[in-house]
Amino acid sequence: MSKYGLTTKQAEESKARYGDNSLTIQPTESFISKLINGFKDKMIVILLVALAINVVFTIMGRAEWYESLSIAIAILIANGVAVYSEHKNEGKFHELQEQSSRILCKVYRDGKLEEVYIDALVVGDEVLLQSGDKVPADGIISHGHIKVSQSALNGESEEIEKRVPISVNDEDKRDLLSDYRVFRGTVVSSGEAVVKLVDVGDKTIYGELSKEMQEDQRDTPLKKKLGILADQISLFGYIGGTVIAVTYATVELLANPALLQDPIGLAGLAVNALILAVIIIVMAVPEGLPMMIALVLAMNMKKMMDDNVLVRKINGIETAGGINILFSDKTGTITEGQLSVVSLVDGALNKYQNIGETGDFIGSHIIHGIGSNNSATVTKVCKHENEHGECVELVAAETQVIGGNSTDRALLSYVIHSAVDDLIDKTKIIDFEPFDSNKKCSSITIKHNGIEKQFIKGAPEAILQRCTTYIDTKSDLKKLDQNAIESYMMDQANQAMRLIAVAVKSDLNAKDDDLTLICIISIRDNVRKEVIGAIKEVKNAGVQVVMVTGDRKETAVAIAKDAGLITEKDDVVITSTDMSSLSDEELKIMMPKIRVVARALPMDKTRLVRVAQELDLVVGMTGDGVNDAPALKKADVGFAMGSGTDVAKEAGDIVILDDNFSSLETAILYGRTIFKSIRKFIIFQLTVNVAAVSISFISPLLGVLEPLTIIQILWINLIMDTLAALAFGAEPPLRIYMEEKPISRSENIVTRKMMSSILTAAAVIVVGCLAILFFEPLKTLIAAPTEDYLMTFLFTFFVMAITFNGFNARTESMNLFEHMNENKRFITIISLIFIVQIGVVLFGGVVLRTVPLTLTSWMLVIIMGALVIPVDLTRKLFLSKK
Repeated sequence: MSKYGLTTKQAEESKARYGDNSLTIQPTESFISKLINGFKDKMIVILLVALAINVVFTIMGRAEWYESLSIAIAILIANGVAVYSEHKNEGKFHELQEQSSRILCKVYRDGKLEEVYIDALVVGDEVLLQSGDKVPADGIISHGHIKVSQSALNGESEEIEKRVPISVNDEDKRDLLSDYRVFRGTVVSSGEAVVKLVDVGDKTIYGELSKEMQEDQRDTPLKKKLGILADQISLFGYIGGTVIAVTYATVELLANPALLQDPIGLAGLAVNALILAVIIIVMAVPEGLPMMIALVLAMNMKKMMDDNVLVRKINGIETAGGINILFSDKTGTITEGQLSVVSLVDGALNKYQNIGETGDFIGSHIIHGIGSNNSATVTKVCKHENEHGECVELVAAETQVIGGNSTDRALLSYVIHSAVDDLIDKTKIIDFEPFDSNKKCSSITIKHNGIEKQFIKGAPEAILQRCTTYIDTKSDLKKLDQNAIESYMMDQANQAMRLIAVAVKSDLNAKDDDLTLICIISIRDNVRKEVIGAIKEVKNAGVQVVMVTGDRKETAVAIAKDAGLITEKDDVVITSTDMSSLSDEELKIMMPKIRVVARALPMDKTRLVRVAQELDLVVGMTGDGVNDAPALKKADVGFAMGSGTDVAKEAGDIVILDDNFSSLETAILYGRTIFKSIRKFIIFQLTVNVAAVSISFISPLLGVLEPLTIIQILWINLIMDTLAALAFGAEPPLRIYMEEKPISRSENIVTRKMMSSILTAAAVIVVGCLAILFFEPLKTLIAAPTEDYLMTFLFTFFVMAITFNGFNARTESMNLFEHMNENKRFITIISLIFIVQIGVVLFGGVVLRTVPLTLTSWMLVIIMGALVIPVDLTRKLFLSKK
């Protein structure tokens, strides 16, 4: 029976009194709630107004029921697609969260050690913690000692030693530097201890930070831009509708003054004018735009998931493309997140890539010094087990390093990388002294061929002063040049290296300071190889990258230089202390030059985000710890790391599943691609609306009341634009987009160049429509037997011209087929639009006001529609010469 732990009854009583270790789940917005809130979008509101007016006219018998139904379908699709996609990814995110609640913890219950789920722990439980375990709740060491990494809470990479207290002080309850308290979310890096839990669930520091998270985000750049566009469109539609209604009524009254004496006729005129105004308003609204944006974002969420980017909040995608400044973590994001050997030198400062290059004699000493003298162990990965659970086949060349501290794991991994791990033989060890923080070293004594030797590994300052000689490449002992060694070590320290000295004592009876140096090893959390190129790409894209780390300044600078963050003399590196001495205005002035913030505290990150946003910058923030959550929440787009805490992932908009900076680059590229696609579609969509409003404004003044019906325009917006959304949404993420500067938050979504494209194409379409209606030579060529035939020809020309204009909208290049092989769906969908229009003409009937066309008319209408291409190419050529 163990002396530790509670009985089952005591655990139940503790749960009743203090609660269990489960965290309060932050309430998430339900699907219905998301759907309702979606109707508050300005673009959707415009559609709702148009729907309400149309319903009234339907009741009055002045409009068809299917017109109202079409508008309603447009609203539901536009809102529903976005909400469904975001809700679906939220489900994937919560699946990841639920996995964390299924962690098993080793706890003493009823006098024996057993495993229970983390949520089932209670105050008073005594938990066994071993190397690699996550601390499940806040508690006090009751037996043993461990080293703990608390970076999840304070961002500091340095491991803290925790021991049994001499006395307990309740004032230390929130002191992360306490040498006897451990806290939920931290990780045991080495050692073994029993911890008595004193706070569980929401009462832990981790739980309190999780509960305190509040929504505090401003509108995304796209939402802001679309809001402005919605205001402009509604103003255009309402003014246009009013003007056309008044103009139409005035023209009719001037042509027939007798109506002023006829109340019934005057009322009929007023109703017709109002209906015309509604047609203009409906035609001015780009019904397909909200739906297209929802479709494009939803389509790219799946692509990004395949690239290790989980989008929790759908607007986070496009916001990523507009980032001006990105505050990035160092450990695990820019660096590998684990220590590894960078270099090895012997006493003469000869450098070796691996242990095999040192020769058999020195090599065997190194293997004893860092391989055998090591608390970590090598575990082979099993490929197949028999029915008894015994391994019968190992995975070739695949091993795992477990246990020990981060330094031991790095050294043992280096031995494995040198392919000499099979030479480690711990059976020869006759004495082992584990690492002692006072002596700053560990040692083993081995007996080989009857000779006993002691191998010491540890801090150079504790070992080199005891060394007088070193082993040269010929296995001879040579006098050690302490000055040369000191100079080398200084140079390595400037590169943020952690140095390990390895020495041997060949005569155990000799004095303690009679050691022979074997080698000096430099280890560091290295920059990820792929990150250097990714940072260069992001910087070329006009994004300022700032590394924010809790590490000391010297280490941060060395890493920043290796990663390519610091390249100029005037690049600024500041510390938390430096920041605290600056006012916000002074920090704003310095902000464009800042590349590194060292010794950063959680409040520093939040301040950096706030100050950058006050400069009207679009801010990205990465993080993985509880301490990062407030800044992740406040940033325009928060990137949480997949291996990070649940609190950080809850606060973020996007989860980077592989913790890699290169995935951040991918997110930015996708964001820019999506924004480009949206702009392309806006050209396509607004051309429809400008042309439709213009022809519906001019034609009644010339005697044709309804050249295009509401249902025809809705058909174009809903069916044609749905297909167009799929076509533009499949545009490839081109690296050339990463050579452009970020779009300003204040920049209008519709640029002058876009407007010139819209107006040019709309003018071609309007002129074509007017020619069909009023130009006699063309009407003779069409040879329309009925008015419905002529109106069908006009409607088909409108669709053909809009479809051909898709090629113009897709690229700013004179080559309309540029990168078309990377979006083969475009040609397929354009072809499908032609096929659908043929079906509409043949079977649209009364609803769409169509009758079948002859083959001659089809050839003529296609040729006329295609004219929009050479006209727009002329515009592009003209603009390119300006």
